[in-house]
Amino acid sequence: MKILAIGAHPDDIEAGCSGSLAKYAQNGHEIYLLIMTEGHMGGEGSVRKKEQRKSAKFLKPRELIWGGYKDTLLTPHMNQMVHDIEVVLKKIDPDFIFVHHEDDTHQDHQALAKATISATRYIRNVLFYEGPTTQNFFPAVFIDIKETLDTKIAMLLAHHSQVRKTNIEGLAITDIVRSTAVFRGIQGRVQFAEAFVPLRLFINISV
Repeated sequence: MKILAIGAHPDDIEAGCSGSLAKYAQNGHEIYLLIMTEGHMGGEGSVRKKEQRKSAKFLKPRELIWGGYKDTLLTPHMNQMVHDIEVVLKKIDPDFIFVHHEDDTHQDHQALAKATISATRYIRNVLFYEGPTTQNFFPAVFIDIKETLDTKIAMLLAHHSQVRKTNIEGLAITDIVRSTAVFRGIQGRVQFAEAFVPLRLFINISV
């Protein structure tokens, strides 16, 4: 299968669904990453791109694609962003797409989720992942990441400039992600899990 994960900034995909992507990669599926901005509002853009490339090496993606948009400014460019995502979809023809949940306190995450909903209107399998700023997230799909949680943590640590930027005293992003994996694991009745809200999900797809 071809799996496309879409994130607004470097490290968003890692926080949201990299444990699941690592499982797909280990099982021989093709991974593609689309990052819409360099995340320059959270640090030097060139540094963050370098960190993203380092992190992506854990997945060995077929392609790491940059959207070329400006950090915090996705909302005014909604129509163009829908078009640009559609161009990527036509090129890759993915079987599964992972993207931000649309109820999120970060405006870029909201905008990207909404643009992806429009762009993927003819795509079968679209799942929303959660991040530290996600709200009102009620998952119905769980993926056991016991075997890939360490990979997820390592990918986040590759984003060295961002690890401590949580705005929560004493907590690194790795602490938050590990706690989330435990909580979603409890909900899914496993040790560690990532959870998703489906826009559409076909469980009888042949692979």
